[in-house]
Amino acid sequence: MPINRDFIGREYAAQDTYEVSRELIRRFADAIGDASPVYRDVEAAKALGYPDVIAPPTFLTVLGFRLGGGPLGDPSLGLNYALVVHGEQRFVHHRPVRAGDVLTISSSVVDIRDAGRNELMTTKMTITTVEGEAVADAYSTIVSRGTAAGQEGAGA
Repeated sequence: MPINRDFIGREYAAQDTYEVSRELIRRFADAIGDASPVYRDVEAAKALGYPDVIAPPTFLTVLGFRLGGGPLGDPSLGLNYALVVHGEQRFVHHRPVRAGDVLTISSSVVDIRDAGRNELMTTKMTITTVEGEAVADAYSTIVSRGTAAGQEGAGA
């Protein structure tokens, strides 16, 4: 069954916030194997002009998991996760995430389109501080295999 295209343009605001700490940044840097001191050492970060340690650019992926909800959590979307693979991820950073930030997100469906037998759904996660300062926009495209209009029953 095709993804519900009425979702294009819908916005979902997170009901919670995410407080970034030095420890969370260090753990993420360890997990991705990045030994840069700017992710661990306050003095190294300050030497580069930052007020505290900063997070690796891909750190923001955790917000979607932690603050959840959004369009992917809405059953009316009609998305069958058994048919989904990750297609693309990109970030537009306005400034680095740093220890002490308290972040929130707003998610929306930017586009849903057919690509052969598949559908591509692009979402945007707008990340801001609770004070409203823009931090980044994260775009994610998922592939729903074999669900393009007219493809039901054609096999995945």
